[in-house]
Amino acid sequence: MSILLDENSRVIVQGITGRDGSFHTERMLEYGTTVVGGVTPGKGGQAVCGVPVFNTVAEAKDKAGANTAVIYVPAQFAKDAILEDIKAGIPLIICITEGLPVLDVVEVKKALKNTSLRLIGPNCPGVISPGKSKVGIMPGHIHKPGSIGVVSRSGTLTYEVVYNLTLSGMGQSTCVGLGGDPVIGTRFIDILDMFMRDDETTGIVIVGEIGGEDEQIAAEYIKKEATKPVVGFIAGRSAPAGKRMGHAGAIISSGDTTAEAKRTILTACGVTVVDFPDEIPSVLREKIK
Repeated sequence: MSILLDENSRVIVQGITGRDGSFHTERMLEYGTTVVGGVTPGKGGQAVCGVPVFNTVAEAKDKAGANTAVIYVPAQFAKDAILEDIKAGIPLIICITEGLPVLDVVEVKKALKNTSLRLIGPNCPGVISPGKSKVGIMPGHIHKPGSIGVVSRSGTLTYEVVYNLTLSGMGQSTCVGLGGDPVIGTRFIDILDMFMRDDETTGIVIVGEIGGEDEQIAAEYIKKEATKPVVGFIAGRSAPAGKRMGHAGAIISSGDTTAEAKRTILTACGVTVVDFPDEIPSVLREKIK
């Protein structure tokens, strides 16, 4: 099985007529993702990569049966794009766009409250269920179908972890890039719970970094609820305090958000935390035996 995405995912691309939207639409189609439409206001009736373009999300959902949306529109328009998805009732919304103002995302989260809709991102690489569907910017060729679930705050570290898993013959059930902003739609604990409930996910990799308290919250969940082995990697052990390290969320704001503090609590809660990503496959293999 997989989580979030599978063969039944019918994807629309918001911003499909732009440079990034059209480029990644082509990559998703090449991977085998069912892209049923694109949305660019005022450009309905056109086609990109053979995919029909609609003026609104509601029209795309009605005419193409979309159940997943991926957003590549510029940051100043991304909030409205997400709110349009919410209004149309799109179950899964994946926002690749970076640079959204925090208050925009807070407004979006308020609109999501009391709904069953899910937002991944913003500022994320997307989601892939290898061999089934790829939505976002993840390089499909490094992934392999299998039973290891991967959830990460970092895009490039996700790729490194996945590449090492694949080289070691360990395929992935689903890989989820949460995004590196301080306010995001879906967090570690949400994805961990989905993986724990997925019968065909046998092991989990969690990739965190300095800043915020999501890893600490995830650690407490793992301690109480985990039924499968979890291996972790935390980036930023040598980051100086108070210095932003790439992601808006990757800022050490107090002593308990350092990489070492996160490693300590994860270890105390039963997670094996490795020093380097290439150590993950051998540790997982030993735990799954």
